[in-house]
Amino acid sequence: MSYSYTVTCTFTEAAVADEWIAWLNDEHLRDVCEAGALDAEVIRFEPDPAGEHQFIVCEVRYHFKDKASFAAYERDHAPRLREEGLKRFPPERGLQYARRTGEVRGQYPAKPSS
Repeated sequence: MSYSYTVTCTFTEAAVADEWIAWLNDEHLRDVCEAGALDAEVIRFEPDPAGEHQFIVCEVRYHFKDKASFAAYERDHAPRLREEGLKRFPPERGLQYARRTGEVRGQYPAKPSS
C-alpha cells in the first residue's frame, strides 16, 4: 500500500494563500516529487458556509510508494525543502502548518473518460 503525507495550511489573508499556491505549483510540488513522491495535489477548501471561520484552508497531499520511501524523503530532502518554504512563508505572515501521515488503506480507480 502507498503512504500518504498531507500538509494543511491555514491562512489569515487570501493574498498569502494565493502566493503560497502559486509557489507550490511553480516549484515545490515538482521538488517533492523529484525527491520521492509519486504524485501531489493542492486543494483550496471552500469557505465555511456559516461564516463562523474567516480562515482560508489549503491542503497538499502527496503519495509515496511506501512508508520506507517517505522515511527516505524525510531524512534526505524534507529538512531542506521545509526550510525553503518557511523562509518564504513563515508563521509571521499569518499562516499555520499541520502535517499528517498514514498508510493508504484503500483506493478506487477513476473510470476512464470517454
